[in-house]
Amino acid sequence: MKSKKTTGILVAVLLIAGVIFASVVSYNGIVSKEAEVETQWANVASKLQRRYDLVPNLVNAVKGSMAHEEKVLTAITDARTKMAGAKSVKDVSTANSEMEGALSQLLVVMENYPDLKSNENVKTLMTQLEGTENRISVERDRYNTAVKEYNVTIKKFPKSIFANVAGFDKKEFFEADKRAESVPVVDLED
Repeated sequence: MKSKKTTGILVAVLLIAGVIFASVVSYNGIVSKEAEVETQWANVASKLQRRYDLVPNLVNAVKGSMAHEEKVLTAITDARTKMAGAKSVKDVSTANSEMEGALSQLLVVMENYPDLKSNENVKTLMTQLEGTENRISVERDRYNTAVKEYNVTIKKFPKSIFANVAGFDKKEFFEADKRAESVPVVDLED
């Protein structure tokens, strides 16, 4: 009789230990995925900051030569301001789309200024900006991959139970603004 009771207690202890172990492993896995999302967002933010820092230098380099293109320069300045005030992933995505649109307008306008394109400062800044745009694209993709993995992790059973209990919420993807689906129109006649 004593041996059956001991065996029953041992089985119960092992089951409880197994549940506790599974809970710890699940929780730690979710924490790791969340940390990866946060790290990737920091990488995106770092690249966006690089662009944010380069844009005023580019605008100042071309301002004198393009005084009558005030509309484009204003659009860039406005987009930069919105980027600075963006807090959520959605706000950053929207501000990023506006910045990309304004910069593409600047590139089109610059085509009309051969002297400006040959200016060494402008060429250097444009090369840096192009590299930064490529880095932003790569980091956005990595961020979205990390978000997908995290969101899948917190939805899968049994981790979904621990995610709900521990308060882990779904993360937002870095999405393009709906306006990014259409080709921007640049009107140089104004």
